[in-house]
Amino acid sequence: MSLLELDGVKVHFPVKKGILFDRTVGHVYAVDGVSLSVEAGQTYGLVGESGCGKTTLGRAVLRLVDLTDGSVVLDGTDVAKLSEKDLRSFRRRLQMVFQDPLGSLNPRQNIESILSEGMAAHGIGANQDERREKIREILAKVGLPANALSRYPHEFSGGQRQRIGIARALVLEPDVIICDEPVSALDVSIQAQVINLLEELQESMGLTYLVIAHDLAVVRHISDVIGVMYLGSLVEEAPSDALYAEPMHPYTKALMSAVPVPDPEVEDRRERILLHGDLPSPANPPTGCRFHTRCPWKQDTLCATDRPALRDLGDGHKVACHFAQEIHEGTLSITPASEAVVLPAQATGEAQDATEAEAAEPVGAAKAAPAGTAAGERADAVPVGAAEAGPADGASAPKDAEAAEATDVAAAAAGPEGDEAPEATATGETESADAPDGAEATEGAPQAPSAAEAEPAEEPSPAKTDSPKV
Repeated sequence: MSLLELDGVKVHFPVKKGILFDRTVGHVYAVDGVSLSVEAGQTYGLVGESGCGKTTLGRAVLRLVDLTDGSVVLDGTDVAKLSEKDLRSFRRRLQMVFQDPLGSLNPRQNIESILSEGMAAHGIGANQDERREKIREILAKVGLPANALSRYPHEFSGGQRQRIGIARALVLEPDVIICDEPVSALDVSIQAQVINLLEELQESMGLTYLVIAHDLAVVRHISDVIGVMYLGSLVEEAPSDALYAEPMHPYTKALMSAVPVPDPEVEDRRERILLHGDLPSPANPPTGCRFHTRCPWKQDTLCATDRPALRDLGDGHKVACHFAQEIHEGTLSITPASEAVVLPAQATGEAQDATEAEAAEPVGAAKAAPAGTAAGERADAVPVGAAEAGPADGASAPKDAEAAEATDVAAAAAGPEGDEAPEATATGETESADAPDGAEATEGAPQAPSAAEAEPAEEPSPAKTDSPKV
């Protein structure tokens, strides 16, 4: 019999609505039917993307959140059925290292007070001197000096605060420690120190770990067995080496393809599975297989109607997929209508080159712009490089309003010697004849055609709103 067994654990949070009277209008299915077992002295790694229910499952094991259904059995005792009084004394065997070390430590208590509080509650140590001596031993194991007892949490670095959180769990001498993202908030070098510390403590004290993380490299380094969660359910479980060597569930394949490989030759040869879309809402999960809305191998039968059970395919490799064996053997092809894309790394590089070529194409195309551009087009609508092509077939680029005005004034001053002056004058007379009666008062005064009269079809530029001056 395993030390820790979870059978059909469900944690559903009700969605309330109403002002005077709250009524339940739905549920958030945070954890929906998870079953797993952890052997004594083993490290079980639980991975999955954010929002899949990993932390809620860890809290359910400690009964920090109430179970909707299922059982949590530790060494033959069902934790879910214990009374509050029995649970208080039983929690000494189950401890947790929280994700945020600063948020889980009381800022008004020094380290001695934080660590001795749990010992006093469970009757460990006859007096404060005995408890202080035991605390010094635990601090030495986690790599902290004895003078840290009188200091407060804000006086330590992030890695030291996480060591304090580990020491708080160790002082009660538990059987199982649940580590919720123990190194996610730490630097890479500090992560290695904390992971090595957990391994050393496991060997020396015979501890059992349930490690919750989303860093696949960390989980592979520390775990013996790995479980993959998706939308509140367990989709794959296997020994660490087997899972990384041959992932069989489509979601696990996508996760593993996202892990970079330090060998560039292997990185170029391996395939990438790109999933489209977001994680569905746990308040309204898809019917059938939870992953079928994003699965590259989705089929018309079973996937959308029947929820697959976690079944053993050999050597302890369990997969919750109707077609896991066919996908692994390569007899099932990718669905053409699937939104997910499976590409080798070389194809990804070719697609990037094509994208760069398309980005550079409009500049060259603008230089070879077709003739016949309308004279009344706005200047800001002309493609880049269109001015270099020059006018063709009677087409001319739009002129600036001030340049057009200066040209008209010069043409009016040239008189009969210029070729364009009579045309401009005739144009002005024709427009004056069509003008309303209010405009006849200025017929006697010499007038020069304005830019608007020379180009009646062109709208004034937004940058020049003033009327042209003669």
